Amino acid sequence: MSIMFRTQIRLVLLSLVIGVCSSTAGADSIASFAVTGQFREQVRVFKFEPGVTATMVAAHDFDPLHPTTLIIYALPNGNTTEQTIGKALAPGDDWHYDIQHIGAQTRLLRAANPGRNLVIAYLENTQKSWPSWRTANTNNAVLIAGIVATLRTAVPGSAPDVWLTGHSGGGSFTFGFINAFDVIPAYITRIAFLDSNYAFGDDPAHGAKLIAWLRGNSDRRLVVIAYDDRNIELNGKKVVSDTGGTYRATYRMVDAFQKELTLERGQVGSYVSFTAPQVEMLIHNNPKNKILHTMLVGDFNGFIRAMSDLDPAGPRESWEKPLASLEGPRAYTGWIERPAPVFTNRVAASGIPSRPASASSGAEFMRSLAGLDRDARERAVLRELMSGNIPDFLRHLAPITVTETDAEGRKHTAVYQVMPDYLAIGSDRDFVRVPMNPHTAQAFCNAFGFVLPTPKMVDDIWREAISKIIPQPLTQSREDPLTFLAHNQMIEDQITGQYPGELRAGDKKDVVITNRLNERPNRIAIYGWHFPSGEPIQPVTTVHADWYVDYSHGIRPVARTIKVDDADMTFEQVLRDPKLHVLLSNEGVITVPGYPPAEVGVQGSGEGVQVRGTAGFRR
Repeated sequence: MSIMFRTQIRLVLLSLVIGVCSSTAGADSIASFAVTGQFREQVRVFKFEPGVTATMVAAHDFDPLHPTTLIIYALPNGNTTEQTIGKALAPGDDWHYDIQHIGAQTRLLRAANPGRNLVIAYLENTQKSWPSWRTANTNNAVLIAGIVATLRTAVPGSAPDVWLTGHSGGGSFTFGFINAFDVIPAYITRIAFLDSNYAFGDDPAHGAKLIAWLRGNSDRRLVVIAYDDRNIELNGKKVVSDTGGTYRATYRMVDAFQKELTLERGQVGSYVSFTAPQVEMLIHNNPKNKILHTMLVGDFNGFIRAMSDLDPAGPRESWEKPLASLEGPRAYTGWIERPAPVFTNRVAASGIPSRPASASSGAEFMRSLAGLDRDARERAVLRELMSGNIPDFLRHLAPITVTETDAEGRKHTAVYQVMPDYLAIGSDRDFVRVPMNPHTAQAFCNAFGFVLPTPKMVDDIWREAISKIIPQPLTQSREDPLTFLAHNQMIEDQITGQYPGELRAGDKKDVVITNRLNERPNRIAIYGWHFPSGEPIQPVTTVHADWYVDYSHGIRPVARTIKVDDADMTFEQVLRDPKLHVLLSNEGVITVPGYPPAEVGVQGSGEGVQVRGTAGFRR
């Protein structure tokens, strides 16, 4: 520790707790934290002199027995804490609420790390500029080190490791912390500059301290995300001086680090990369000379990328994909704070019977399948579906709009309606997404005017989804109904706080229609299970026999009638059309648009209903 930091720290903690809204802490909340918002997060607000506010946010399910990481996020110039956390814009809202979305990105990161508490502290000062605050306070390094130490001790449970990060002028806070020490403390395990490393080199010791810190433990990470800002303009004037900007600062870092470490230069999409086992520096090429400053953080998912380790080109399990793409689109839309949706543009699936008052809940039904053979299980699933035992929110279909160009260069637009989540049994309060074989799924679809999607449609549905789930693969008892139930609960735990009825994707693989079924009869085709980055786990495959069902399979019913260029067409007509098939298929015309349906007589509330195949659905 430096002599400067051993000096007495005069920090005045003015207020330990400030209620963020009128809600009060529940019985299971963290002491001295207030529970607030759509996601029931736990909040505690600290005030430090001179003029610093720290807003600490923990998840609703914080567990002091789990390992904990405290993320210190120093705000960018000109932004408030509320704007940095972000929310869905309402009429009249300041645009700053919709540019960083650090709150939503943190919630996604928590969902990806269920065994670790991620607590974030947003640091704001009255000048709304960390460089200005530091200039006004000559003992800023002492003050900054003390703030971090105080926040670290305020986190419940065992002492957390700390990740230092920030955007824009927030990087000045990180350099102030580094300046406070001869040796960066061991509890700092990640340092990330989000287009915020302007001040690198102001102190010649910066590079040496960071390199020594990295060498102290192989688990430490340094991440830099920047862009070529040398020639950007605002209102016709250059923004960056001939020596300023993060492009030049990052290359100063590269030069300093290459003296001690081997950095491998590469290209990752739009970014020049300089990497070593613990270091990743990414510089967007910015060929259109745009101001990408905050787009890197929000629109391009930079905060998620800086807080996660999976290198898009690096070693990983075959199913692992990056959480988010540094090219966009936003991976975290489902985790943005927003009002409950009102679905005024939804088409109702009115043909499905109303749910019987005596119907089983999803969990009850799933447990009743234990011990049944495959055929008996499929019959039981179809009986429940035909009787109308599905959640109400699935009956209100979400519109998907696609525009494509045909072989003659003409554009066409299609609008089709899909269930907003995978087919489930049960009520809105207790339902289970139910895997089933394609014949059972096709029988349900045929009965009520639905079809199964193609792989292209799965991609298009994912792109329009508000809620993009992180896949959660399992390896044990994959075909057991109790595993189906457990996996459903994993999905529900991940999306706590999100709204039913919003278009959701990524929670299952899709059973799909594809020409590859012509090559391999009596097979099931599955595809998808996209990560929020857009990369699917499962390429199109027909490796399994058509009786095979496991926990990862999902059924997404699509309304059979499709609006194409304002005219109604059937799914089959579009797929067979030599020009229009491009709206639904990326593999040419599809001539067999379904599976042979199960033929089951349904008893009980669905008595008298017979499900029969038609020639168009037969091979």
